[in-house]
Amino acid sequence: MHQSNYIFCLDFKVRDYECDLQGIVNNANFQHYLEHARHEFLVSRGISFSDLHKEGLDLIVVRVEIDYKYPLRSRDLFKVCLNVKKHGNVRILFEQDIFRQPDYKHVVHAVITGAATRNGRPVSPDDILKKLCL
Repeated sequence: MHQSNYIFCLDFKVRDYECDLQGIVNNANFQHYLEHARHEFLVSRGISFSDLHKEGLDLIVVRVEIDYKYPLRSRDLFKVCLNVKKHGNVRILFEQDIFRQPDYKHVVHAVITGAATRNGRPVSPDDILKKLCL
């Protein structure tokens, strides 16, 4: 893994309460990590969910695919990295990977499919992708 392979990366640390009885991060928490990284990426590019919503445009998740490769434990440091691309006329794919630090052990690979909607109807995500410089 090399950060230059991704357009955005964000550092995290596992908190005790995110772990289950086995002492590993509960699988549902990985969706929180992935979503937080996507939101921070959008904010870093000047995109605000609340501003988009006020304009009648919403970004929604329509599919989540997660491959769990290796567990994380309490206090582990890790990095969530992502790439984005358009898929079809209305979908955006976020390809995301999680790597434990400092050894870059591959923990998770995920593909999150999103769609842009205006007043509940699918619309082209081109305006958003332009803001993302894609």
